[in-house]
Amino acid sequence: MSGRKRAAVLGHPIGHSRSPQLHRAAYDYLGFDCSYDAIDVTEEAAAGFAAALRAQPEWNGLSVTMPLKAVLAAAVDRLDPLAEALGVLNTVTFEHRSGGAVLTGWNTDVTGLVNALRHAGAGEAPRGVILGAGGTACAAVAALARMGCTSVDVHARSFRGSGETGGQADVAHVGERLGVQVNLRPWDEAAAACAAADVVLCTLPPRGADALAREFSALRAHRAGAVLLDAAYDPWPSAIAAAWEQAGGTIVPGLEMLLYQAVEQVRLFTGSAFRDEPAVINVMCDAVGLPRR
Repeated sequence: MSGRKRAAVLGHPIGHSRSPQLHRAAYDYLGFDCSYDAIDVTEEAAAGFAAALRAQPEWNGLSVTMPLKAVLAAAVDRLDPLAEALGVLNTVTFEHRSGGAVLTGWNTDVTGLVNALRHAGAGEAPRGVILGAGGTACAAVAALARMGCTSVDVHARSFRGSGETGGQADVAHVGERLGVQVNLRPWDEAAAACAAADVVLCTLPPRGADALAREFSALRAHRAGAVLLDAAYDPWPSAIAAAWEQAGGTIVPGLEMLLYQAVEQVRLFTGSAFRDEPAVINVMCDAVGLPRR
């Protein structure tokens, strides 16, 4: 169809992404004529890829996943205030004008994290711990700030690096911009910190916390009422999630975060066509096998 719009999720690798299922289900429900694909794009090629889309008026939006969140934040024309504060985006919208397309970067990961945690029963101003110090960790700092935290402990193997792997300056500067005290802690203290936290946000790649899970299990902590969200969702449950659940805590798969951040992307991509958010959420849940809300 000549008037059909296009959208896609970009990342490397990208074959595991569930975003196409979520977005297509929402577009079908809304009657929004837009395709949605998964496209493998490397960090080196990302800026050029996005630039090439400026001349293609059918492009409507991009979802952005690892490792492209930082490099594309530097490649768009403007950032919304949250994405600018974080230094990373996960969403790009296109405004096609006579002089060319304007690309705006957004970060819906924060809303995705907050809504996933609240749906799981997390309370206000929890004692929060973040595992990892990359782009998703920056969003996690903002999410905990939105939930009322004034201080957050971040545990990582290293606070040096660049791009999506983040670094000390990235996560610490996000805290400064948002008025949250970010305490940079060594990795060997992470298991004990998890045993004392109300909310743990694991932002590591899949299997990145497997060794930590064994250390945590050895502590025999009781975690009833505490919530762990693992941003990775394949395999599920992850080792750290299984250990947390065995300790009596509530576990939240990254798929819940993906759901709620995708709802915000759909809202941005569809504009005036967006309606009936609860129904949109439910058809998206159906698409990926999550319980209806």
